[in-house]
Amino acid sequence: MRQTMADMVHRIQDEICDALKQLDGVEFRQDEWTRPEGGGGRSRVFSGGKVFEKAGVNVSVVHGTLSPQAAKSMGGGHELDGADLDFFATGISLVLHPHNPMAPTVHANYRYFERGEGKKSGSWWFGGGADLTPSYLFEEDAVHFHRVHKDVCDRHEVADYTRFKQWCDDYFHIKHRGERRGLGGIFFDDVNDASREDCFAFVTECAEAFLSSYLPILALRKDMPFTPEQKEWQQIRRGRYVEFNLVYDRGTTFGLTTNGRIESILMSLPLTSRWEYCHEVAEDSEENRLLEVLREPKNWLQD
Repeated sequence: MRQTMADMVHRIQDEICDALKQLDGVEFRQDEWTRPEGGGGRSRVFSGGKVFEKAGVNVSVVHGTLSPQAAKSMGGGHELDGADLDFFATGISLVLHPHNPMAPTVHANYRYFERGEGKKSGSWWFGGGADLTPSYLFEEDAVHFHRVHKDVCDRHEVADYTRFKQWCDDYFHIKHRGERRGLGGIFFDDVNDASREDCFAFVTECAEAFLSSYLPILALRKDMPFTPEQKEWQQIRRGRYVEFNLVYDRGTTFGLTTNGRIESILMSLPLTSRWEYCHEVAEDSEENRLLEVLREPKNWLQD
């Protein structure tokens, strides 16, 4: 399964980057890196293109020994077992930040983890998900994004869209702001309730669904007109994105506590962002319309 998962995430990285290269009109920068403790990765970043201000698609295949701090950052109760601190992890992580404030940022990652040799009960699991983070609310975009992921979940017994959607809303909660980072999607961890092969099949279809979940939305929004004020609002929302990733994101914490490659860990951050003191929006504004669903997440699918 280690090699099978590593092969899959490299294939998905190639497919997504090929699509983004055609869309954005620029080549990505590629860095292949190694980690002194074991393993390495392949990072690809787009910048200076016509669609994305910054876009990154990373894969990693790493192994080594966890510190107690790193084991704790994984969550899920894994830190309760002091044995088997040797680990293997592989996955794909991507974040796309478009220029146009009408086009949403999107994030996805899918990963496989083993403790020890991965033979004991609970010593291996899959995790991941995908979520949409707009600056302006287009409800049809949220419906499409959630529909694609629900359809994938519905085809796999190991998946539960309703639970994974709630998990996503809860995880991407900027507690000190009282709002979610975006409109959610799905998020899951510790998936090992079926065979490795069945869990892998679910994660693979999720990863394969990324382009169909996001590119139709991007096509509708990337060339829309916008004002300087709307661009400023996008920068403020990107500041919230930074706050979540640096304060709450477990993946960031895990990377930093396992001596990961800093440039790859912080690839998710936008190229530019803004913090305006005591920023407020009008109650009848489109900006406040977005804030309302970030404060009180809604069910985008009625069935």
